[in-house]
Amino acid sequence: MNVCYESIQASLIRQVWEVIEQTQSGVLLHLNDQELVRQLLAQLQNRRALNCQEVQGVSHYLSDRTPLIRDLAADRPGL
Repeated sequence: MNVCYESIQASLIRQVWEVIEQTQSGVLLHLNDQELVRQLLAQLQNRRALNCQEVQGVSHYLSDRTPLIRDLAADRPGL
């Protein structure tokens, strides 16, 4: 497990999960892992400017959690 995201602020982590929750389940379920991370990171960057360390940390954070993200998306009502 990559731990380079340990220094990410809690407020940024909350924003990451807000982006995930607001992203359509189909997107979360059908993109490959790399595309999923890029898509979510781009949506987050549309909300706020990220420095290089934050981009790297969030990328690793999302990469480590793609199975969880997909499981949560699959459990959403309406699929």
